[in-house]
Amino acid sequence: MGLVYAVTEISSIKGDAGSYTMPFLVDTGATDTVIPSNELEKIGVTRENKRSYELADGTVVSFDSGFAFVCVNGEKVAANVVFGKEGCEPLLGVTVLESAGFVVDPVSRMLKKIAAIPLK
Repeated sequence: MGLVYAVTEISSIKGDAGSYTMPFLVDTGATDTVIPSNELEKIGVTRENKRSYELADGTVVSFDSGFAFVCVNGEKVAANVVFGKEGCEPLLGVTVLESAGFVVDPVSRMLKKIAAIPLK
């Protein structure tokens, strides 16, 4: 399928401390969205939890997480975000994609808006 990127804006749910906007690698294998910790700290996102995550190679690691607004293709949702290592590539996880009503179109390698978000 190839790599898919989506310009994504992250902002704090606690106030107006700016935002972080970058092309995020869309990772349908990742549950949560990962952002470099220094960027989350700059915009006022606070660490709320510590969670264990399994990486692609099977390694289990622990990361801090918090809550932020995530806006992708004009759709804004509240989401759990992971404080990634400083300088890491930002990843857009499947939870945000589903909450915002998007799927990945493998032919166009773009996000596609679904007609309705399932509640069944």
